[in-house]
Amino acid sequence: MSSDHHDVPPDPTRLRRAWTGLVIEIFRLNGDLLVAGDALVGDLGLTSARWQVLGAIALSPVPLPVAHIARNMGLTRQAVQRLVDDMRGDGFVRFAPNPHHRRAMLVVATEQGDAAYRSAIERQERWADALTSGLSPEAFEAASTLLREMQRRIDRSEPALAALGQSQSTGA
Repeated sequence: MSSDHHDVPPDPTRLRRAWTGLVIEIFRLNGDLLVAGDALVGDLGLTSARWQVLGAIALSPVPLPVAHIARNMGLTRQAVQRLVDDMRGDGFVRFAPNPHHRRAMLVVATEQGDAAYRSAIERQERWADALTSGLSPEAFEAASTLLREMQRRIDRSEPALAALGQSQSTGA
């Protein structure tokens, strides 16, 4: 008989604790990344949020309206609209006509926005090199794969229904 760990059924309590621990670490990491990102690009006139919007614009093969940028970033349209309006006022983006929708203008980075984004990326690359020194690329690739899978499952899940089902099964 094999003593291979694949023959042992997973412990649901351990798996739940592991998931909860990972979520807490992600929340902490997210907060730290936002603070560090703000410090990294603050003198460029950017914040982490502005940098993220410029990245969504830069990485898209075509100009996008605010609603599509928000969807790609997993943010609300209103939050992205506020950021875009502020960045437009500061000269980082401009609006262009949308041939597919008269009212939903396309958001396009200006030369100033492109330059700020390029500077932010150069800084981020130097910082990433220092942070990741001595660590394995495979560990990051495995972590990314796990996080993408959990994102996919979250997108397909119904948390409100799960909570209702749980309370109904434990109630009266």
